[in-house]
Amino acid sequence: MADNLPVYIDGGFRQSASTESIPVTNPATQGVLVHAPQTTMAEIDQAVAAAKAAFAEWRQVPAPERARLLMLYQAKLKEEQDAIAEIICQETGKVFADAQGDVWRGIEVVEQACNIPSLMMGETAENVARGIDTYSYIQPLGVCVGITPFNFPAMIPLWMFPLAIAAGNTFILKPSEQDPMTPNRLVELFYECGFPKDILQIVHGGKDQVNALIEHKDTKAISFVGSVPVGQHVYRLGTQNLKRVQCMAGAKNHLVIMPDADKDQVISGLVGASCGAAGQRCMAISAAVFVGEAQAWIPDVAEAMSAVHPGAWNQDGAGYGPQISVAATQRIKSYIAKGKEEGATCVLDGSEATVEGFPDGNWVGPTLFSDVTPEMSIYTDEIFGPVLVGLNVDTLDDALDLINDCPFGNGVSIFTSSGGAARKFQLEVEVGQVGVNIPIPVPLPFFSFTGWKDSFYGDQHAYGKQAVRFYTETKTITSRWFSSEPATGPNMTIALK
Repeated sequence: MADNLPVYIDGGFRQSASTESIPVTNPATQGVLVHAPQTTMAEIDQAVAAAKAAFAEWRQVPAPERARLLMLYQAKLKEEQDAIAEIICQETGKVFADAQGDVWRGIEVVEQACNIPSLMMGETAENVARGIDTYSYIQPLGVCVGITPFNFPAMIPLWMFPLAIAAGNTFILKPSEQDPMTPNRLVELFYECGFPKDILQIVHGGKDQVNALIEHKDTKAISFVGSVPVGQHVYRLGTQNLKRVQCMAGAKNHLVIMPDADKDQVISGLVGASCGAAGQRCMAISAAVFVGEAQAWIPDVAEAMSAVHPGAWNQDGAGYGPQISVAATQRIKSYIAKGKEEGATCVLDGSEATVEGFPDGNWVGPTLFSDVTPEMSIYTDEIFGPVLVGLNVDTLDDALDLINDCPFGNGVSIFTSSGGAARKFQLEVEVGQVGVNIPIPVPLPFFSFTGWKDSFYGDQHAYGKQAVRFYTETKTITSRWFSSEPATGPNMTIALK
């Protein structure tokens, strides 16, 4: 029987006292890699108490010292990038290059966190009234919580805890129960860099553990990435408990193809953005909008997609890996069947995909639908697999109307050679992250990850300057030092004089 994964609570890694656990399986083989314990409620309380105690000292550590420790951490992550990627491959099935990218995009956020001394700078104004100055400080909140999904087990935890900790907070991570080995390794490496104990803790489990962390009286901020229903639950529960909350949720990302676009670049971008990571990305392109004469390119897209095949992470020629679970695979295949029933044309069907040597893997091949209409479930719902749906419109205005009617607003792209069309599109589209001749417009971490509409619940977004504001409070001081002039009597108004 596979071992239980340890938790980090109150001073170090240890086995949970829980008698219940969740098997973590290799999605290419169904072999059990480890068991994730269902952390007990007493242990949750202990983790929060230890994090709260550690916060009292950690917040007093000067920001440059915190930054130097984070510099060591980013160097350590670079040294261990390939080893971390192999863990990701085992528990998610990602192909190796994709797993390396998962780690690297997280390292970039740690590098940004190393800038924390300047990111924590306040503002000052001299002589706002006679002899009165005003200035502000940026100060940490306390114990912060991160709830992360299965699809990026390195990148998304690294979106959260490095910036929160750099700002002077302590942090409790509850990663996905489907691939918790990678987050555990991130925490191990963190403490190898010399950070004080208890400023980062990791617990495992499911809904009960999530709810306990959100409802706990001593947690201050909740960061979440996951599905729409869970995101809505986390946001409602968090705000009801007076927490600061950021929830990144679902998506239906469009790529608009104008007839003047570079055809080869369009096809290359579509295939990678729809099938990469087995389509298990919240920024994946799952809806292609062919404008006018570009509709004739659909057979070429199908031909390019048919050349891509799923496989195990260490197999030559594997374009992407398996779906995360049997349930996810069945769900994707059910949508492929629905698309056919609803009248869409299934140009390429990957529902019967197999991989030699891995008969038990969660395989779905590249799938392409054309003649899709906006009321079909394969368009309205996030499928989260290597399924691309094609819609036809006559003009750019029609494409904008289609996209702006969609309840999601995570990411969108346009491929065109017209600067006028690109500018009109980026100005008028109601989506938070826009790509121009770039299929997946995920911003680098000195900007923020800015999904809109039903793709995000909250105020301040992940990483970048907004994340620093999310994990901090602003304290404003108005100060006067009296000179030798006598007092002029009480000021009975609110105005400064």
